Amino acid sequence: MSDVVANILHVPAWLALLIVFALPALEASIFLGFVFPGETAVLLGGVLAFETHLSLGWVVLAAVSGAVIGDNVGYAVGFRFGDALLRRIPPRVLKPEHVERSKELIRRLGGRAVFVGRFTAALRALVPGFCGASRMHYRTFLVWNFLGGALWATGVAVAGYLAGNAWHRVASGLSVFGYVVLGLVLAALGYLWWRHRRRSRQVGEE
Repeated sequence: MSDVVANILHVPAWLALLIVFALPALEASIFLGFVFPGETAVLLGGVLAFETHLSLGWVVLAAVSGAVIGDNVGYAVGFRFGDALLRRIPPRVLKPEHVERSKELIRRLGGRAVFVGRFTAALRALVPGFCGASRMHYRTFLVWNFLGGALWATGVAVAGYLAGNAWHRVASGLSVFGYVVLGLVLAALGYLWWRHRRRSRQVGEE
């Protein structure tokens, strides 16, 4: 991974912009986010802008475009093939009740799920597809996707620009922040599971 990062910092400007666009775009569309978080490319794009190899404006534009387009592809895949793909996953790996609880949380949160999911790598890869599978209204998805993608891409690129050669510290901070967001989402899922079981017991006692 470190070799890949080092190479990004030494590629031509046009190729760097392509990477800044492509990696966020591929996070949700082909689930690349599980292997290489798109925020790393966006952060390094900001570093290159600091080193005057790139315009910060172009870095932000490429990152926002990649984030929004990639999530839209993920939504479309989830809408068309989501349930069929999820059924192919063995229950011992992904239990059907976990899938339903995730869908329930997305329905409850609506567009906020799209916005929050933008700020941690695992959710960036999964939330768009789950939104499609949950049949979230596309206009709702698109608006919140753009808002989250624009804020995320701009924030990460500017952070890389301001950090310069100290970008490793920023990358570490972003990773910790992502884990915090993921933890909060898992806690919300746990709460839904607990409330569902409590209601089931109450109905059984009646």
